[in-house]
Amino acid sequence: MTRRAIIWFRNDLRLHDNQVLREALRNAEEIIPVYIFDERIFKGETTFGFPKIGKFRTQFIIECIEDLRKNLAARGSRLIVRVGKPEEILYDIAKQAQTSWVFCNRERTNEEVLVQDALEKKLWQIGQEIRYERGKMLYYTADLPFPISQTPEIFTNFRKEVERITPVREPLVTPEKIPSSTFNIQDGIIPTIQDFGHEAFETDARAAMKLKGGETEGLARLKYYLWDSNLIKTYEETRNGLIGGDYSSKLSAYLASGCLSPKRIYHELKKYERERGENKSTYWLFFELLWRDYFRLVGKKYGSAIFQLGGLSGKIEKSWRVDENIFSLWAEGNTGIPFIDANMRELNATGFMSNRGRQNTASFLVKDLKINWIMGAEWFESQLIDYDPCSNYCNWLYIAGVGSDPRENRYFNILTQAQRYDPTGEYIKLWLPELAKVPVEKIHRPDVLSFEEQTRFQVKLGAQYPKAAIQTAKWV
Repeated sequence: MTRRAIIWFRNDLRLHDNQVLREALRNAEEIIPVYIFDERIFKGETTFGFPKIGKFRTQFIIECIEDLRKNLAARGSRLIVRVGKPEEILYDIAKQAQTSWVFCNRERTNEEVLVQDALEKKLWQIGQEIRYERGKMLYYTADLPFPISQTPEIFTNFRKEVERITPVREPLVTPEKIPSSTFNIQDGIIPTIQDFGHEAFETDARAAMKLKGGETEGLARLKYYLWDSNLIKTYEETRNGLIGGDYSSKLSAYLASGCLSPKRIYHELKKYERERGENKSTYWLFFELLWRDYFRLVGKKYGSAIFQLGGLSGKIEKSWRVDENIFSLWAEGNTGIPFIDANMRELNATGFMSNRGRQNTASFLVKDLKINWIMGAEWFESQLIDYDPCSNYCNWLYIAGVGSDPRENRYFNILTQAQRYDPTGEYIKLWLPELAKVPVEKIHRPDVLSFEEQTRFQVKLGAQYPKAAIQTAKWV
């Protein structure tokens, strides 16, 4: 009897460095690659009623699946695509195809765990099993100098322990041939964003760059950023930029969807250092891969606590409130604070925001507007193309002061930040054209414009641009 296996693609939408794929090929004569758009995610809502996946990430993932299907076809295989509940669809395919295993990456966050546990129980009923592999992290947990339960509470301690003694394994090669299954099954049609209730859209002309999904695009971006442009050489100096595609690597969306392996990035980085030299900038990209692993380990260690209001500390600020009107001002970029509004409008128009913008907008929501941080985290979850549950929520825990950061009172002076990172107001005027006539010395503080100045600069507060929700004088 032919040994068959299902490969369940989840957040590992690539063929290079794919341990699930390697193990399936080692154990089975035929494989059935499957991707399922989980209707509870793609059509679902967060606890505060936002779409769990907004139109930008939905489109990006659709492009990832189109690319994955193309790359599998080039190697003699097919990708089966369905929309529904993975635990039901995979069980039906496994039963009908008489497979022996379902191979997949193990996920650690609650929603994903519930699905994989439900599937595992169903498979046991027909004598089949799930074989879990790993694929999201730079390091193998087995190589770490501590068990997950003893992951250091402070990132710096984690970094010092890990980078000193833990090697990064070589990425697995992409198979040249992937045998197709003889089991008769329809490939299925890849849905459109309209199928999930979104309207078709064109990329905003002001977007930092057009982020197109897929392994092919992810590898091309890595090659461009390191080798073609040599931009990695100055990354440490440019990473706090706000405009354009080249101030940062823009690899986060490809990492989040699994189109790029962190090990592949690391070893390309090491090759670059050998051939063109090592500096602060090359280390900084590695440093950020370390942060990504650390947040993943924190998610494994603390489980659902990273999604709860009290976070890792259990401390809940009495000042945190749920005020939908105030929250909407923030979410829609109508707070009257230009640096905040510009960042939020970029997010809503493109699905992307710089790291500097994310820290400032999060701090403003929690520390200045006193809004429940989970509302902000869920808005980011909904809007960001590069959303990753552990990275997103652990970063919000830091800002809210309920994570493992020793600086509980982490706070950003928005005016100082704006003047430092957008000194001429170029970024603000890009996203807030209603402030186009306001001079540099006034651009960050339109709330102090006199009536005569508003007339001269063609911006009436409360009409063309909102009145400030917080007076900028508090940051002076």
